[in-house]
Amino acid sequence: MKVVAFVPIKLNNERLPGKNTKAFPDGTPLISCILQTLKNVEGLDEIYVYCSSEEICRYIPEGVKFLKRDPYLDLSTTPFNEVLTTFAERVEADVYVLTHATAPFISTGSFETGIRAVAEKGYDSALAVQKMQEFLWKEGKPFNYSPDAIPRTQDLEPMFVETCGMYIYNRDTIKKDRRRIGNKPFLVEVSKIEATDINNPEDFDVAEALYVKYFAK
Repeated sequence: MKVVAFVPIKLNNERLPGKNTKAFPDGTPLISCILQTLKNVEGLDEIYVYCSSEEICRYIPEGVKFLKRDPYLDLSTTPFNEVLTTFAERVEADVYVLTHATAPFISTGSFETGIRAVAEKGYDSALAVQKMQEFLWKEGKPFNYSPDAIPRTQDLEPMFVETCGMYIYNRDTIKKDRRRIGNKPFLVEVSKIEATDINNPEDFDVAEALYVKYFAK
């Protein structure tokens, strides 16, 4: 069974220009975090960076391949599923592992748990989620509790939020259904740190603080 991981990258980000290669205080580019993690994940046969610009190659470590994609896939109007299906058309695999530079702290253990679920346990996909037990409101009303009998937060029914940092899916899910989540997904619960997702300058500031405290050498 062939398992391939890939990191789609575009360099023309709108909300935080240059975010994928933006450096932390010790000079480590953001993209290096997830690539180094992937290199330590057991069960991966190949790792790719999927980008329209060869400029990204100077940030790619040994053991990671570069695959050039059409600049059309960088457009904000291009459906993201088209990026995924195009990659699958060019690189054959039984299981695909999708992750992002902007999710720098997902652990090797979370990747390996998701890969085993899809490759060995009969799930067609797996995704990273964060458990949430909070008081929620919808349309001006409490959604998951009654103000007449306020429960402890730990007694609320758990809900799970996609972190957007890790999706693992088999060949049929992406090639036939053209989706990154199948009909039988496995939820990989990750920590708050692993759930970090960088979209804007404030997100990067938070990630930088976490990096300095927990990951800087």
